[in-house]
Amino acid sequence: MKHWIILAAGLTLALPAHAFDWNGMLKGVVGQPASQPTASGVDTLSNADINAGLKEALTRGADAAVAQLGQKDGFFGNAALKIPLPPSLQKAEKAMRMFGMGKQADELVLSMNRAAEAAVPEAKTLLVGAVKEMTLEDAKGILTGGQTSATDFFRRKTEAKLVERFEPIVKANTDKVGLAQQYNQYAGMAAQFNLLDKKQANVEQYVTQQALDRLYTLIGEKEAAIRANPLQAGSDLLKKVFGAVSGK
Repeated sequence: MKHWIILAAGLTLALPAHAFDWNGMLKGVVGQPASQPTASGVDTLSNADINAGLKEALTRGADAAVAQLGQKDGFFGNAALKIPLPPSLQKAEKAMRMFGMGKQADELVLSMNRAAEAAVPEAKTLLVGAVKEMTLEDAKGILTGGQTSATDFFRRKTEAKLVERFEPIVKANTDKVGLAQQYNQYAGMAAQFNLLDKKQANVEQYVTQQALDRLYTLIGEKEAAIRANPLQAGSDLLKKVFGAVSGK
């Protein structure tokens, strides 16, 4: 079975695949007999335990992802998370380097990733707040919503507000680079004529979206690790909830 988190469009990040018995856990929640061997453990869990266990797992995942990305080289120093030039500039990058503009291209890539690293800490308060406000219905939705349910939950609760917080920080960092200003000028015109995705109409929008895609994906990876190895989670509640599901 593939990893439960589906990567956002345009993001290439190989994550480990872990089997997770959503159906067995759900049947335990609603009191129906589960067909999977792990159901006997799940049947012993209360809705309160399941809700609290999911909240703790999501909070840990959010904290760990923000801590990893929101530091120097959190993006730039990780080949799998590094934000590349916008696609429209990638096509011209070879020509830019041939004409002696390699330094400018490198400066823009560095500034984009530094901007993302500076913006990510802004996410912690909103992410943790979303988890604290999660209801039992939200928890059941995560259980029944399919492979992207946890990522969808975070996006639904936090993405719009995070865009508002990220973009000014990203803009302040990328405006210092001349190539970014040139990109914004031409990309903005192209977007008006539907020649370019509006999410790439300027550097700050592009970087903000790329940073959020990576943040949500990394949160999913952190939670998947807890679910896959509940005995290593370091919390009695997580061991109880996710141990019952995995049979460990």
